[in-house]
Amino acid sequence: MSGAVRIAALPAPEVAARLAAGAAVLLPMGSLETHGPALPMGDYLLAEEIAARIAEAAGAAGLDALVAPAIPFGGEDFFAGVPGSISLPGAVLQAVIEEMADSFLRAGTARRLLMVNGHGGNVAAAEAAARALRRRHGAVVPILHLWRAAGALHAELGGDPATLGHGGDPVASVTLALRPDLCRPEAARPRQPAGAVLGLAPSGFGTVRAAGVEFAVPMEVEEVAPGGVQAADPRGASAAHGARLVARLVAAGVAMLRALREHAP
Repeated sequence: MSGAVRIAALPAPEVAARLAAGAAVLLPMGSLETHGPALPMGDYLLAEEIAARIAEAAGAAGLDALVAPAIPFGGEDFFAGVPGSISLPGAVLQAVIEEMADSFLRAGTARRLLMVNGHGGNVAAAEAAARALRRRHGAVVPILHLWRAAGALHAELGGDPATLGHGGDPVASVTLALRPDLCRPEAARPRQPAGAVLGLAPSGFGTVRAAGVEFAVPMEVEEVAPGGVQAADPRGASAAHGARLVARLVAAGVAMLRALREHAP
C-alpha cells in the first residue's frame, strides 16, 4: 500500500497540515503470539495493513485519514509464555494506548480517532482506554475489533466452519490475502488433542464446562490450542475468503470514519 496515509512515512509539515485540515487518525494494534506453524507471529502487521486500507478508501471517499504506527505488543493473556512473544500487562497496555491517543488529543491536532485492534487480549485495555479518553477529553474513540468482527462475518461470506478458530480463520485467510509472503500453508495442520484443566476439557480460551455450565479458568495456550491451533482444520483457509473479509472490514471502517466526521463532538 502507498505510504501516503502512514504518519511514519510522511514529512512532519504534511502531517501537520492534514491534521489541521481535519484528518482522522487510525491507531492500529495487535500482538506477537503463536498462530500455529503456518502463520506469522505478528498479527499487528494485519491490523496496520487493514488500517492503511481503511484510510486509503476513506481518502478516495473524501475523508482524509492518517495511520499511526501499530502497537505490536499485545495484552498479557494466554500467550505470555510462547517463545518469541512479547506481551504487556493490561494496565501498561492501557497506558500506552491512552498516551498514544493523548499525543493527538492534548495538542488539539486531531479530534477523530479510530482504534483498529487485531488481538483479543487487547480488548479490555483498549475499551478501558476509550472510556478514560472520553472522560478526560470528551472524545468518543470507536474500536474495530478485527477478529471479533471478521469471525461474525465468516459464515456469511462462505467460510468453512472447520477453519474457524485460533490458528485458523479469520486470521489465516486474512493473512493469506494480505501477507502471503509470510505464510507457510504447507505447514498447516488440523487441531491436536488438548489437555485437561481440573480434569475437564477446555471449551474455549479460558473456559471449561462442569455440569453443563461454563466456568472461566486461567489457561496457557498449549492447554487449549496445542501448537497454537484451535481450529478443527485450518487447511481450508484461502486468500479469496480473506479478501472478502478485508473488503467488509474496510467498508465498515470507512463508514465509522464518516460517522465520526458527521457526529463526533
